[in-house]
Amino acid sequence: MGKKEEFFIDITEGYKTKGDYITFGSAMLDGETIKDAFVKVPLKTLNRHGLIAGATGTGKTKSLQVMAENLSEKGIPVLLMDIKGDLSGLAQPSPGHPKIDERHAAIGLPFEAKKFPVEVLSISEQEGVRLRATISEFGPVLLSRILDLTEAQSGIVSVIFKYCDDNKLPLLDLKDFKKILQYSTEEGKDEIQAEYGRISTMSTGAILRKLVELEQQGGELFFGERSFDVKDLVRTNEEGKGIISILRLTDIQDRPKMFSTFMLQLLAEVYSTFPEQGDSGKPELVIFIDEAHLIFKEASKALLSQIESIVKLIRSKGIGLFFVTQNPKDVPEDVLAQLGLKVQHALRAFTAKDRKAIKLASENYPDSKYYDIDEALTQLGIGEAFVSALNEKGIPTPLAATMMRAPMSRMDVLSDKELKQLIDNSRLYYKYNENIDRDSAYEILNEKIETINEKEEVAKKKKEASKSTRSTRSSKNTRMNPILKVVTSATFIRGVLGILKRVM
Repeated sequence: MGKKEEFFIDITEGYKTKGDYITFGSAMLDGETIKDAFVKVPLKTLNRHGLIAGATGTGKTKSLQVMAENLSEKGIPVLLMDIKGDLSGLAQPSPGHPKIDERHAAIGLPFEAKKFPVEVLSISEQEGVRLRATISEFGPVLLSRILDLTEAQSGIVSVIFKYCDDNKLPLLDLKDFKKILQYSTEEGKDEIQAEYGRISTMSTGAILRKLVELEQQGGELFFGERSFDVKDLVRTNEEGKGIISILRLTDIQDRPKMFSTFMLQLLAEVYSTFPEQGDSGKPELVIFIDEAHLIFKEASKALLSQIESIVKLIRSKGIGLFFVTQNPKDVPEDVLAQLGLKVQHALRAFTAKDRKAIKLASENYPDSKYYDIDEALTQLGIGEAFVSALNEKGIPTPLAATMMRAPMSRMDVLSDKELKQLIDNSRLYYKYNENIDRDSAYEILNEKIETINEKEEVAKKKKEASKSTRSTRSSKNTRMNPILKVVTSATFIRGVLGILKRVM
């Protein structure tokens, strides 16, 4: 048996699956695509998370697009973080190209152009279905970790939340939280101290500065009502295709704090909302986080710990997470260890540091008698990738250099007109884009402070009036009748006493 025949058998046996699956492409050997040596990933294992990595221009985004399309075809909803702004083309079919036909002929898969159901979301000034969350939904622990607060400052945040709960003060947006912080050390200082203990002005000042930093990165747009219901991410259209929700983030790259805040809240909300699913036949939702290093870039140790915990636990809810980044080292090791599927596009070696990174990246993949992984990682072409997955029993599949299939949808962005039409036809747009600013902590506390000030003013006036009355009475008492003044004078008394003595 020749090497090619042996390779074909190893790949087809290694990627055999009894249940439903998606096909990435066909395996390659010595630079040649082996027709029908399909690299297939079982739907059952897609909640074990994954990584799509590779240098700029090697095809990461197209691999993400292929996965999203095939998941949608299988009725699985998808959420995509579109930081580069090049995924909206999923809403329109591919115009086709001879090179696409050539690629698919080599793979052994027929090519069919298709469009997919797309929902456009936004957390910033960009148009789309508005994603918001309230301060209350974050809770004191998550909010403290996002703001990277000290233990003492976190304690104050917990006290603030408790006070607001006890006094029915809704914490909806940043101005609510800023107002209660100011109130706790000013007008409400005595009230809060009597019930919950002393709150340090220095600590509240530090918390306020952290809130201002978050506000400057776009927090005022994200925090508020109406809160986005994560169950709206899990929808299918009339044809049974999973809705692909594309979150537009092209203006968020220079605001990593806002991006990590949103992502952590979203994952926490999904985890707390979705029921336990166990080991089902397919995931409930798959989330792709493009430019994943932005989540970890400025994350504190506490925040990283929170992310790692959610990554470990969320798969039991049927949620698959896929991190898309240039190099696997952008993802913390404890997170990387949880990723069952890895799609590694080419890495470039221009410096000694690059070569060292490639060496480290190669260690994330199983050994193969068919590839020198270090060398092959630098020689993969555009649209080619090493794939390592888990089979239905959770066992790693053979490493396969794969000629990836082409996207069925447009590999380009929508025009402004097409994008506007897509947003206008959205079922969710009018549900979430209404501006709501009901009375919350900010308004209630302002009224309370106004009442306190009015009472203080009345009390002050009463005190001044009382003081004035006492002063008047005292003055009257001291202004003695002239006759009485003479009669009671010492001189007069001594004179009277002298006369009396002489008479006697």
